[in-house]
Amino acid sequence: MKSNKLTRNILIAMCLGLAVGYAINQWTSHDTISSFAKNIKLLGTIFIRLVKTIIAPLVFSTLVVGIAKLGNLKAVGRVGGKAMLWFFSASLMSLLIGMFLVNIFHPGTYIDLSQADNAGLKDLMGKTSEFSFQKFIEHIVPSSAVGAMAENEILQIVVFSIFFGVAAASMGDYAKPVIKTLDVFSHIILKIVNYIMKFAPYAVFGTLAAVVAEKGMGIFRFYFIYFGYFAFGIFCLWMVLLFIGYLILGKRLFSLLKHIGNPLLIAFSTTSSEAVFPKLTEELERFGCRSNIVSFILPLGYSFNLDGSMMYMTFASLAIAQAYGIHLDIGTQITMLLVLMLTSKGVAGVPRASLIIVLATCSMFKIPPEGVALILPIDHFCDMMRTATNVLGNALATSAVSKWEGALE
Repeated sequence: MKSNKLTRNILIAMCLGLAVGYAINQWTSHDTISSFAKNIKLLGTIFIRLVKTIIAPLVFSTLVVGIAKLGNLKAVGRVGGKAMLWFFSASLMSLLIGMFLVNIFHPGTYIDLSQADNAGLKDLMGKTSEFSFQKFIEHIVPSSAVGAMAENEILQIVVFSIFFGVAAASMGDYAKPVIKTLDVFSHIILKIVNYIMKFAPYAVFGTLAAVVAEKGMGIFRFYFIYFGYFAFGIFCLWMVLLFIGYLILGKRLFSLLKHIGNPLLIAFSTTSSEAVFPKLTEELERFGCRSNIVSFILPLGYSFNLDGSMMYMTFASLAIAQAYGIHLDIGTQITMLLVLMLTSKGVAGVPRASLIIVLATCSMFKIPPEGVALILPIDHFCDMMRTATNVLGNALATSAVSKWEGALE
């Protein structure tokens, strides 16, 4: 009943946010719109910041406990190997779907070159320095465990937690008091999650109201075809993921979807995967996945298994090339796909990571990087769908590995 109430409140908040944002956009001055958007956006900022405060301690405590319960390095390697097999297979499939659809529908030819968001592009250009092999290594190897937790570098926290968990497991009974303490600590954090989730509808309202007030509904007139084809691509990706999920989970897939309904809705409306990490952890355990599997697979998935974002990268990169009339042969497109497959792992935790990767990829393949400004006006609405898809993909990955490990209760 509490879950249904939260879902209802979020849906109401989405409708109110769209309505209020549209009214502000249509019937107030430019200065009023800017002031309103800046202030109402704080509701979403507060919610996401609250969630971020508990991500690091939750990942560390649950992952250490999970590894300790797995028992040894061999089990960690086996579970991690199965997870990575899923992650890379799903990423490749997502990239291929994006490439296939762009070549069939040519959405880039419908993009209006006059609608470029050059101000937003300047902001992104300043972040492309974070896109390099050096940054990739830095996102993996922590220089400070405390620093990684302070910056919410999930992949670095995972690396440190794996070392800590394996060391604790190797010490046997001597480390059990520490493991027990961390287990209790993780449950306290999950209790805090329930309190924070009560604020989710307000965050949804503020986020959508701000975007619609600034952009207006008219944005869809210029990008209707581009957005429609991307939505169709996401639909196809969902069908493939759900079909594979059904082959592995059978009828329990429908129970899984019921459990992750709230996280999906929050991710969709706030465009933040991080905002639902704690809630998704809780719901997957309620579904029947063992806590040691969830705490190990989910943090890895947040860096390596971003199915919606992967599809968008090929879709957007090739659409920009089409908008400028640049023809890329299949060989070049496959090369681009492989580059995206690798480089996308290097920007975990970077804001608007998908666009930063698209920007760098365009430069690499002689596509005008300024073309990213063409898709910026509609990006928030595309981000809603790709974020929800990322959450679905990670839920399915965790459930599938749990099933393969005989750890799905």
